[in-house]
Amino acid sequence: MARSRTPKFDASEVITNEIIRIIERGVLPWRKPWTAGGSCRPLRVGGEPYQGVNNFLLTMRTVMAGHSSPFWMTLPQANALDAKVRKGEKSSVVVYYGQSRRDAGDEHDHSDGDDHSEEARIFRFQKSYRVFNACQIEGLPDSFYPDPEPVPEHPQSEPIPHMQAFFDAIDITTVFTGTEAYYLPPVDKVYMPSITRFQDPRNFYGVWAHELAHNAALRFMPRLFRRSLVSCGFCRFPAA
Repeated sequence: MARSRTPKFDASEVITNEIIRIIERGVLPWRKPWTAGGSCRPLRVGGEPYQGVNNFLLTMRTVMAGHSSPFWMTLPQANALDAKVRKGEKSSVVVYYGQSRRDAGDEHDHSDGDDHSEEARIFRFQKSYRVFNACQIEGLPDSFYPDPEPVPEHPQSEPIPHMQAFFDAIDITTVFTGTEAYYLPPVDKVYMPSITRFQDPRNFYGVWAHELAHNAALRFMPRLFRRSLVSCGFCRFPAA
């Protein structure tokens, strides 16, 4: 009788499934208009910011769980600080990508005798480990719970001077009219609702930047831009 085998833990699959579940709930947690715990980026126990996909993943989990601290650490790291993870708290998976070097002549190097047998071989790998947010841990120093940075307030529906100056310097015609935002390739113009229709002027500039990006795509990747828009039915181009 064959023995049952425990499925191998696949960090990539776990992370992918988690993101899919959140999106299916209609939540986009990476849209984060505020800062938490003195930093908008997740931090390691020593204060170094996480990079790459871990930055995205832990930011997403911070927002979803409502954590106010940006600090994350492993169970051994918490124990080393004489702190204790609260009972019932769930850890979060993070990943580490690295590479190792194996020189020619290594006892495990089974060379086939080709011309590359004397060269060092590089092996890339992925590892995963689990971390907890400081808000899930008791007994940590107060420095792990910094006060949130104040979010700058901007008057509603009024331009932000330095951002307005940046967008005004872009040599693309923008027409402010109507209630929809879009880029119209045949006339090479961006159409935007007035800033007065936005509760937060920062959202106005975010949408404006998005529409300007369509113009950049048309200029630098015209074939890809045309094929994607035509196939999606967003606009139609005259035959060349």
